[in-house]
Amino acid sequence: MKKVKKAVIPAAGLGTRFLPATKAMAKEMLPIVDKPTIQFIVEEAIKSGIEDILIVTGKGKRPIEDHFDSNPELENNLREKNKTELLKVVEETTDINLHFIRQSHPKGLGHAVLQAKAFVGNEPFIVMLGDDLMEDKIPLTRQLILDYEKTHAATIAVMKVPHEETYKYGIIAPESIVEKGLYNVHSFVEKPQPDVAPSDLAIIGRYLLTPEIFEILENQSPGAGDEIQLTDAIDTLNKTQRVFAREFCGKRYDVGDKFGFLKTSIQYGLSHPEIKESLHNYIIELGQELIKKDSSKKK
Repeated sequence: MKKVKKAVIPAAGLGTRFLPATKAMAKEMLPIVDKPTIQFIVEEAIKSGIEDILIVTGKGKRPIEDHFDSNPELENNLREKNKTELLKVVEETTDINLHFIRQSHPKGLGHAVLQAKAFVGNEPFIVMLGDDLMEDKIPLTRQLILDYEKTHAATIAVMKVPHEETYKYGIIAPESIVEKGLYNVHSFVEKPQPDVAPSDLAIIGRYLLTPEIFEILENQSPGAGDEIQLTDAIDTLNKTQRVFAREFCGKRYDVGDKFGFLKTSIQYGLSHPEIKESLHNYIIELGQELIKKDSSKKK
């Protein structure tokens, strides 16, 4: 059995939901307090035992490469001023085995994953989407790897969502339960309307795939949104080899829209050693002010 040691992070999207901020800034570089969202993804990969990471970028994404590159001038400045803690923070983003490739024409998630074919070779690999930040005792990527070590098969992370929101996700039709939280899957459906959704188990942003997915993606016709959909390719893969689904029971933060991004920033801020107390007090003060305003309106 080949070890899972490679991860692919698609980061070529235009980030239109965060305009105008993303007109000149990569969406993946928007900070949660003081850390870019993509750094959370990279850290999860490393904690899970991933050795090599490919980031699929596009136009305007050069800041991602710069972020993970060495900055000798900044490092020397911090060293000279004896700012050891900040120096440690800066240096921890540079000692990572990262690779980059450009997706010249954004044609969907499946097309982005296809760009990783040469990088992956004939090995199983992880796909990690930057819009989903996962929190659990065992990183979700590591959970998928542990499943693969038992099943030797592709495994997709899923999570229960409100039934009325199935149209936002790829949804699985579970066939049977292998063990607690691990499902055999009958089929995968991309963004079904609630009245035809086969379950409430939605595909979230972590996939462990086998290299056979690339041949499928190369020959696949565009699906929803006239794009090469990864969910459609996984459904095709499931017809020739087993594909499992692992239900994630930890905390998922969706930073793909403005409200989710704000909620995540608040949650992370409440655990940040520098600002947690100030933020906690501010939230209480703000709540009290809102209560007073509501009371005055009712009088």
